[in-house]
Amino acid sequence: MSQNSRQPIPPPTIPPATAHMHAAGETIHRHRHDYHQLLYVSTGVVSVRTERGTWVVSSQRAVWTPATTWHEHRVYGESWVHTIGFPPDEAPLPDGSPTVLAVDGLLRELFIACTEPDLPAPELRRLRAVVNDRLRRADVQPLTLPTAQDPRLAHACRAVEADLSRPRPLAWLARRVGVGERTLTRLFRTEFGMTYPQWRTSTRVFHAMLQLAEGATVTGTARRCGWATTSAFIDTFARTMGQTPGAYRNAAVRTDALEPAQDS
Repeated sequence: MSQNSRQPIPPPTIPPATAHMHAAGETIHRHRHDYHQLLYVSTGVVSVRTERGTWVVSSQRAVWTPATTWHEHRVYGESWVHTIGFPPDEAPLPDGSPTVLAVDGLLRELFIACTEPDLPAPELRRLRAVVNDRLRRADVQPLTLPTAQDPRLAHACRAVEADLSRPRPLAWLARRVGVGERTLTRLFRTEFGMTYPQWRTSTRVFHAMLQLAEGATVTGTARRCGWATTSAFIDTFARTMGQTPGAYRNAAVRTDALEPAQDS
């Protein structure tokens, strides 16, 4: 066969990029992909749960899920969900575990553009090349709700999460679980890499994000998540998330579906 008669090599297959509206409370059951996936929410909030922990996706945050990682999604508030697949051998982000990253204005528009339907392949490849460059420079955010492996620690976490409105001292928690305070302290540090108070604060902020995404008021969220005052909640949330809970709520929830917020 002459060189001129050889068939051209087809371009590599691009993993899928999609955008769908999901209803509040919808669950996408446990599954995995043979490619890496980036999940972004332009409106609403979605949680991504794996065996290693749970992450929250919002309009300011995206979650990177490496290939073959088992995961499931839960939707909080009506949400526009954008997913972008990446070849397993071309990972612009670490492929060892899921990662949360900050989304600036440019990344937001790139994610939305990449998930437009019927986008010509050449244009999609150019957009993806820019996305890859920006992801390599993205600000990784550490807020995660880790999953306990030790049964005693898992029991302790469930006891706290069952009613976040009530402060639970370590001594009370140790008695509830039936272990010593030193043992429980060691378990939090060994498995989560943080103290019990640090874990409880992260847990309260995590659940506050979900409640705000469903349209809860800032004051009501502060009370249900265990802050003594609304101002203390606003301060902690802002230091953790880089924005006030009111701003987060307004960005996460469709404004035409809410009554005006009474606080910020």
